[in-house]
Amino acid sequence: MSVRFGLLGPVTAWDTDGALLLGAPRHREVLGRLLIARGRVVPVGRLVADLWEEEAPAGAVGAVRTFIAALRRVLEPGRPPRQPGRLLVTEGPGYALRAGREAVDAWRFEDAVARAGQAPPRSAVELWDEALACWRGPVLADFPAAAWAAAERVRLDALRLDAVERRADALLATGAARDAVVDLRAHVSEHPGREDGWVLLATALDRAGRRGEALRALAQARAALSGGGGALARTEARILNTRADSPAEPAGTTDSIWGRAAASWDRSVPARSRARLHATAGLLRDLAVTGPDGLEEAHRHRRDLVAAAETTGDAELAARIIGSYDVPAVWTRADDPEGAGELSRAAARTVARLGPQGPPALRARLLSVVAVESRGDAAADTALPMASGAPATEPWRLRAERAADEAVRLARRLGDPALLAFALNGAFMQAFAGCGSAARRDTLGTELTRLSVDHQLPGHEVLGRIIRLQARAGLGDFTEADTETEEIDRLADRNERPLAGVFTAWYRALRLSETEDWPAARHRYARVLAETADCGMPGLTQGAAALVALVPVMRGDALPHPGDFDGLDPGPYRLWLDPLLLAASGDTERARQALSTVPRPPHDLLQEALWCVLARAAASVGHLPVLRRARKELAAAGTEYAGAGSGLISFGPVLQHLAAADAAIETHAGRTTRVPGVSGTRAGPVRDTSRTE
Repeated sequence: MSVRFGLLGPVTAWDTDGALLLGAPRHREVLGRLLIARGRVVPVGRLVADLWEEEAPAGAVGAVRTFIAALRRVLEPGRPPRQPGRLLVTEGPGYALRAGREAVDAWRFEDAVARAGQAPPRSAVELWDEALACWRGPVLADFPAAAWAAAERVRLDALRLDAVERRADALLATGAARDAVVDLRAHVSEHPGREDGWVLLATALDRAGRRGEALRALAQARAALSGGGGALARTEARILNTRADSPAEPAGTTDSIWGRAAASWDRSVPARSRARLHATAGLLRDLAVTGPDGLEEAHRHRRDLVAAAETTGDAELAARIIGSYDVPAVWTRADDPEGAGELSRAAARTVARLGPQGPPALRARLLSVVAVESRGDAAADTALPMASGAPATEPWRLRAERAADEAVRLARRLGDPALLAFALNGAFMQAFAGCGSAARRDTLGTELTRLSVDHQLPGHEVLGRIIRLQARAGLGDFTEADTETEEIDRLADRNERPLAGVFTAWYRALRLSETEDWPAARHRYARVLAETADCGMPGLTQGAAALVALVPVMRGDALPHPGDFDGLDPGPYRLWLDPLLLAASGDTERARQALSTVPRPPHDLLQEALWCVLARAAASVGHLPVLRRARKELAAAGTEYAGAGSGLISFGPVLQHLAAADAAIETHAGRTTRVPGVSGTRAGPVRDTSRTE
């Protein structure tokens, strides 16, 4: 199945060892005809009619089958005798070639064209080059007169000519007019009837400082086009109205400025200089907010940059490099826990090297890095405490919380708004020592928003409003959360912060689930899962589908139905979901074993939700240690909605889960534990005995 195919030139097939011997021209023609069908079945009669356009011989059908058999031997040499083909298949009245898009040069060309059309000019040039590199000659070059290929040949040729011109247009946008001239001359020479090609050539010549040649090219165009259209006249007027001493290259376009400045930097700044480290740090910081691709690239290169800074032996330089990455961070589960732990430890090492008398601004930045990168359990250096035990003091958590507190104190003392915004980000990440922190997070989000508005910090204003969105949702104030959602989208659009839309899209699905219209909410969630799958934040998206599937379960009072989670990967939440799924399957003993060994949920935006899941599982199998611990942890969040503080999912009021836990404890322990402010009546059954006993 690693075979690749070529239509953009002679019909060809390759495997990992090189070109395959396809046999006689008829074999190649059959292969070309099946490729043109794009995976659709071509009936045998259609193949016969296409291969013999005049009158087919008496044995034509048998001949076609012989050609197919010969092609199968070449394309699938390892296929056992009489085993159905997987690449060249027999289906219904004919045959189909099941090749993926990456396997056919014409389809790769089309996909590269589509990507190039959406890309900024500099990236587009590379994508147009990638697309045009797919061409080895005319479409189906060895069958130039085949009627069955005529329509596809015309379509692909038109796409290629358009790609040549759009590549030249992208070169002009980047200020590379001289690079465009050579290819455009060849293009109009081969296709003199392309008015757009002549316009681009004249424009490129003019911008390259060759006005006379540009005007002569327009005269040639009129001759070739018998006068031409309005585009030629407008181009000539523009060239004639441009001052003769104007810059040859367009000086004002963003891409042109970037290209010239980047080239000057590369020429002027010595290799391996510290200035390059500083510049790279700033570039990665800005790259991280451009979208999914930029965020992934920034994450990938940041660890290498920090390692390079540490190897210099200069503590202050390392501190500046590590502390420069003040990109707003909102999701409390690290995308790369191992990498986050390394960065946190690097920041802590550098703080120690600077000492308490080091520059306070650098110290505050490093401590903020420790706080942000120690989100959840990323900085854990020993095994997590068990959920069935008593709360334990966790040294790594204390270090991170103290780092956040000191960073905020230093930033307030220094009066640096940007530094304080970064420190408040760290304080937010460490605001999850226990359940029920939505009110505190709301206060942090409010301060961060006001600070950012007052001092023009748009990235941190978006962060502050997302924190408030989550906190207000956690407190059940969905009206205020709705208001913040609209403002986040407005700010994100104005300030080019596309990743903010990931959080507002998830919140809108959560909001719909709160209307109790679960079918509509499930449809919205399915769309959001698909749209955000490649958002560059695996810490948020991995396992999210399993959490969504839990929503109707946890808002009810029973266990999941068998099969509800088939095919869903719980991802990082597996440890906390497994006991519930085992209980739902009727495997009580294994569920109890899983509860006895499961660690406490991470200190993050989903801790209340995961404690509720553990409480439901423990109640169903009578595991009192976990049930009592979960009830104790959740008590502090009695006024909140379980999970809603994440902005992703909501399991309903925590108060209902507390009441269910009380009822289960009474059932299993023979005593009653009441929820303050709630009557002693039960909230309903906590297990479906038909499935667990």
